[in-house]
Amino acid sequence: MEHLVDHIRTSYHSLHEPTCALCNKHCRSFDSLREHLIGPLPKQECKKLFKILGCEFCLSVLESPHALRLHQHRCRFSGVNYGTMSRPANKSTTGVDNGFSYHVVALACQMVDGGGNNGSMDVCARVCMVDEYENIIFHVYVKPPIPVPNYRYENSGIGGEHLRDGMPLKQVQRRIEEFLCNGEAMWKIRSPKAGKARILVGHHLHPLLQSLHLEYPSFMIRDTAAYPPLMKTNKLSNSLKYLTQTYLGYDIQAGVQDPYEDCVATMRLYLRMRNQVHQREDYPQASDPRNRNNFAPSRQSELERMSPEAMLTISRSDYYCWCLDSM
Repeated sequence: MEHLVDHIRTSYHSLHEPTCALCNKHCRSFDSLREHLIGPLPKQECKKLFKILGCEFCLSVLESPHALRLHQHRCRFSGVNYGTMSRPANKSTTGVDNGFSYHVVALACQMVDGGGNNGSMDVCARVCMVDEYENIIFHVYVKPPIPVPNYRYENSGIGGEHLRDGMPLKQVQRRIEEFLCNGEAMWKIRSPKAGKARILVGHHLHPLLQSLHLEYPSFMIRDTAAYPPLMKTNKLSNSLKYLTQTYLGYDIQAGVQDPYEDCVATMRLYLRMRNQVHQREDYPQASDPRNRNNFAPSRQSELERMSPEAMLTISRSDYYCWCLDSM
């Protein structure tokens, strides 16, 4: 029991972790849960049942094979439907107002390699933003502030003719800030649940924002490359291509990469994580001062007399679960 208390104290197990629906094993990530169910060395009892009743995308377990078929039809996404709005015109354009109110936006950029005199800088050449309904709200080519000797056309699909009439970077910055802050001053943004500012979704957002010379509060950012349940078992980031194929069921980034496609994929991943149903807790994060004494050394004897289930009820997550955005 002493070792069990130490383990739960340091592992931050919680009701928000990916959990096997068959044996209730808690995992730090969905990749870890996938290995437990269908990996090279799975738990055999869980593997047998999951093969019959389990969804390979969201890893949930259904009550019957018929229910599984219906569920997988809804759970698996089709690829992005490319229309005329999925690619900006040669001149800078922005998406029209879609008439919906939205609280979340996804951002993706297309970089061209070899910016600057020594070819060591990535330059943002194309920006796309979509809302949670997958409608484009901003999509432009960006006029580079420095020379670009190599556009890598075979990967980016971008040439000098696209950027010649692009929107200047400072104007792009201003427009993105307008969409994110939604009329609220940056210094007033305090919480994703208060005020008018919007949650920003993306993949590897830190270098992306750096390339745009933008800053945004970290508590308003949902990065699919840094979200613990979507990371590898060794706590490194998964590629967006892998996450989309594994958890959404379709392929992206085949040939020329499109930031609109990346935006839609990150938004779908975010919504899938946000829509998970977890039991509500008071003060769900371990960092909350009110959880400071849950596993205090002074309570060691009391904790050792608890059952594992009782200890789990007072254990809290060390990351912010995105399901809390929907509460």
